[in-house]
Amino acid sequence: MPHSNALANLALTQEAAERLSQVLLQKQWMLASAESCTGGMVAAACTDLAGSSAWFERGFVTYSNAAKTQQLGVDAALIAKHGAVSEAVARAMAQGALLHSKAQVALAVTGVAGPAGGTLDKPVGTVCFAWATPQGLHSEVHHFEGDRTAVRQASTLHSLLGLLSLVERPAT
Repeated sequence: MPHSNALANLALTQEAAERLSQVLLQKQWMLASAESCTGGMVAAACTDLAGSSAWFERGFVTYSNAAKTQQLGVDAALIAKHGAVSEAVARAMAQGALLHSKAQVALAVTGVAGPAGGTLDKPVGTVCFAWATPQGLHSEVHHFEGDRTAVRQASTLHSLLGLLSLVERPAT
């Protein structure tokens, strides 16, 4: 049976996707997601909602560096310089998702879900996020505790809540 935290996280993710859908529908905006460590979990959370085709345009699962370059146009030199898990790459992923879709907003997630792959600079649980909206490009790095599943679930929720906070802001 799933852990109670996992069930709570799932409920919060569903709630965030529902709230995001309402705002995007109201603004008549479409969303594109660019995911690495979440492997499509953001897209799945969005498309779990009936009627999501009215606001979810497409999802890119770019797990490998080559996929980030081929599907999103992320410069291989940028990945080589900063690493796939970096704000710079997350920002390029979000911009690439917009460029390679008909969406008005995009979110990107890239990180180290574990259990291996972490370094001193980027330990397991390090996740970089970026959100592209008509108001600009925003990014941040966050560290999540827990196992691979917990990191991926927390990253999915955080990416949706981050975009929601940006699109709910009044235009300036």
